[in-house]
Amino acid sequence: MKKIISIDLDGVLNTYKGDYKADEIAPIMDGAKEFLKQLSQDYKIEIFTVREYTLVKKWLEENNIIEYISDITNIKNPRTTVFIDDRALNF
Repeated sequence: MKKIISIDLDGVLNTYKGDYKADEIAPIMDGAKEFLKQLSQDYKIEIFTVREYTLVKKWLEENNIIEYISDITNIKNPRTTVFIDDRALNF
């Protein structure tokens, strides 16, 4: 069974710089797709965000990275091996 990595959306996978808009998600960050593709080979990836589920799902689909994501949640999973967040660990 693959271990779980929870990744924050804003500031990690996108170019968010603090200008929050509830109905808009910043463009994908350079290298994010390759990062997720590589991680998904060995880990189950969850997006951990406070953003609205359908907006996040649409953004993941539009950026062709939904295939690497196992879940979108705003609840911390106690089985997560590591959390990647722009306020903690950057890639």
